[in-house]
Amino acid sequence: MEYHILNLGAGVQSTALYLLDLDGELEEELGIKFTHAIFADTQEEPDSVYEHLDWLEQQGGVPILKDSAGRIGDDLLKGENSTGQQFAAIPCFTTAGSSVGQIRRQCTSEYKIRVVEQMIRRRVLGLKPRQHIPKGAVFSQYMGFSFDEPGRAARAKGRFQQRGWKVGFPLFDMQWKRSDCAAYLEDRVPHFVPRSACVFCPYKSDREWLHLKETDSKGWARAVEIDEGMRKEGVVFNRSVDASLWLHRSCRPLADADLGKNQGEFDFMAECEGGCGL
Repeated sequence: MEYHILNLGAGVQSTALYLLDLDGELEEELGIKFTHAIFADTQEEPDSVYEHLDWLEQQGGVPILKDSAGRIGDDLLKGENSTGQQFAAIPCFTTAGSSVGQIRRQCTSEYKIRVVEQMIRRRVLGLKPRQHIPKGAVFSQYMGFSFDEPGRAARAKGRFQQRGWKVGFPLFDMQWKRSDCAAYLEDRVPHFVPRSACVFCPYKSDREWLHLKETDSKGWARAVEIDEGMRKEGVVFNRSVDASLWLHRSCRPLADADLGKNQGEFDFMAECEGGCGL
């Protein structure tokens, strides 16, 4: 049995893949036909992403399986994950002297990649804990990295191969850029397809922070809450860090940050499609 599984972030690129599959264009172009799509939920996406995901589920495509490792922001402030272990850090900004740096990024592995792998084992293959994958089962994961992201695709391929999982990038193979996906979706989806990422993901340009502040009061309030919470005395997450932690690259409180300086795109240009930061 062959399984072809889309890592669905429900942003621009993975939405394009889901609908290209539904329209039969992936099968025609690349001979790929998805059997499942999996959405690993951090429980911290903007409401617009969840509303879009609801719409996507009604389109008649392959089944969309959903699961979560917990609400990442709550775990962040507790300093531990849902299993009681040390929390997997998000890439906050910090200062060392006069230079600005970032701490390690571990959230993608725990809240995206592992969730997808567990769903493949338990809900796609029907395996119990510690049960081996049956002989003859062949499966591949597909991610929405596009032709303008060769570095991310290469790093993701290497990391997945180390874990023994096969991964493919149909948009890259079709030489589709993110702009091609957006153009395709303009005629295919009756609403704006939002970027998929946690509301407090540090990988935002000032334009994106400003858009969040002006259009999503709930999401902005949550981002400010997490930003301020990371610097509170006694928060487990910051105990091993000598300097203060910040969501905004200026290393100032997000609520007070000047959002007019960096109006361009951040160098992390795509969705959190199960492989952000790889």
